[in-house]
Amino acid sequence: MKIRLFLLSMILCVLGIQAQPQRMSSDKTFVFSGNPVIRNKFTADPAPMVSNGRLYLYVGHDEWYDGQDQASGGKEFNITEWLCYSTDDMKNWTDHGSVLRPTDFKWSSGEAWASQVIERNGKYYYYTSCQSKEPVVGKAIGVAVSDNPTGPFIDPIGKPLVHDKMTDNGQRGWWNDFDPTVLIDDDGQAYLCWGNGTCFFAKLKDNMVELDGEIWTTNPLPRYVEGPWLHKYNGLYYLTYASFGNDHKEAIDYATSKSIMGPWEHQGQITGGAENSFTIHPGIIEFKGHWYLFYHNAVLTIDDHPGAIGRRSVCVDKMEYQPDGKIKFVNQTK
Repeated sequence: MKIRLFLLSMILCVLGIQAQPQRMSSDKTFVFSGNPVIRNKFTADPAPMVSNGRLYLYVGHDEWYDGQDQASGGKEFNITEWLCYSTDDMKNWTDHGSVLRPTDFKWSSGEAWASQVIERNGKYYYYTSCQSKEPVVGKAIGVAVSDNPTGPFIDPIGKPLVHDKMTDNGQRGWWNDFDPTVLIDDDGQAYLCWGNGTCFFAKLKDNMVELDGEIWTTNPLPRYVEGPWLHKYNGLYYLTYASFGNDHKEAIDYATSKSIMGPWEHQGQITGGAENSFTIHPGIIEFKGHWYLFYHNAVLTIDDHPGAIGRRSVCVDKMEYQPDGKIKFVNQTK
């Protein structure tokens, strides 16, 4: 009888495990041999983070689907999951596989956009963009949290952190609420920044999953489109963003300020448009004494599918400052 009960319990355990969808990390390794960084998958919207002496790179997985090349109106993009890679020397990389999916947010319809992960008090907060379902339809920003930089990440609030009814559409009334970036200032105050067409700001509470006060917008930024990224260098705040370039596709511009509240002073362009890609998305980080600019282009061909507006490839180049704090122009390498 005891043997039967033991066997039954083992069967139930196995069934229980099988009933839970598990996302196993591939933990494959590869060596960086020039841009693009990742060669076996289309990846976009890079978001670097440094934790415990290791650089983690979070990217959207651009996935091909039949009919993609005839799609329009944003349907060209098909991010069905976010991937994580890490390195301790910028040469040897580990592929941790899928760490979060838009379907992990119950309020999401499944469409996904850019993200950023930030660490605070031993927890990792994944701020990302999804298409929200009823009752608030539109682009929205969610947050998931984990005790580990590679997940699992769980939605702690069960609803969007920011949605369309919270922001003023202004002259451009679409795709307002996506592409989040977060900065934790020297005094411990965290700030969330985001927006397409308009650049929004809000304080975050200490728990990192609630806004603290009113949402505000920056002063007008020349050629601002989307994809903001916040960082700080020598006491100066930097707001980097995807801009309208000179060749009818996005470039990367930046502005600086002595206060996170602004005003922001436009400083020029960090890099021009990406090869074969209409979009570009900055991710800036300091790692082991060097500064890096991550971005994406669309130069790879994978499984006979060439790069395209929705099939991009993440790249990285070193970034340097001039003595006055301005950023030197970054030439994209191959």
